[in-house]
Amino acid sequence: MKTNTHNASMKDDKIAAIGIGAMIVFIALILVAAVAAAVIIQTAEKLQQNAQTAGDDTADEMSGKIMINTAYVGTGTADAVTDEYHLVVRLAPGSDPTPATGISFQVFCANGIVEGTLANADVRVMETENAITGNLQVGVGYIVYIDADDGVGTDCGPDAVSTSQLYLHVMNGGTTYETLTVDDTSAGALVV
Repeated sequence: MKTNTHNASMKDDKIAAIGIGAMIVFIALILVAAVAAAVIIQTAEKLQQNAQTAGDDTADEMSGKIMINTAYVGTGTADAVTDEYHLVVRLAPGSDPTPATGISFQVFCANGIVEGTLANADVRVMETENAITGNLQVGVGYIVYIDADDGVGTDCGPDAVSTSQLYLHVMNGGTTYETLTVDDTSAGALVV
């Protein structure tokens, strides 16, 4: 009888060992699942942040942009006719109000590069011809005066070249590109 009791207790011990082993495997699976869930959540957050950043950058590029409606050879004084381009522009829809001093330009031509930043006197409200005193606003037309002669040897003005590339850069915004083709150097002749 004693032998039978000993065999029965051994049998019970094996069942307990199997239960403990199953519990260890179960806990290990829960830990692995928790680690996997943490990795998936972290990856999803990173992807969401990247998408948000890309969306914000795209919105800034598109909403802080100038649209060029037309451009022509400068009018007014003889110096303006030979050295200036006059642009009819508007801010792109959805743009933030932009100060004239926040707009820079580059004119590339065969003679070199002319660069500069606009001043309030270089931007005039189309309806009144008055220089702006505040910011450029969406929905308002403006005439922008671009002096394409830097005064120290590089002249990309209408009298000096037949084609040039114009870039308008808005601070914290986008860039507008336009090719200016001069077929006629008389005042008011279209170049776009």
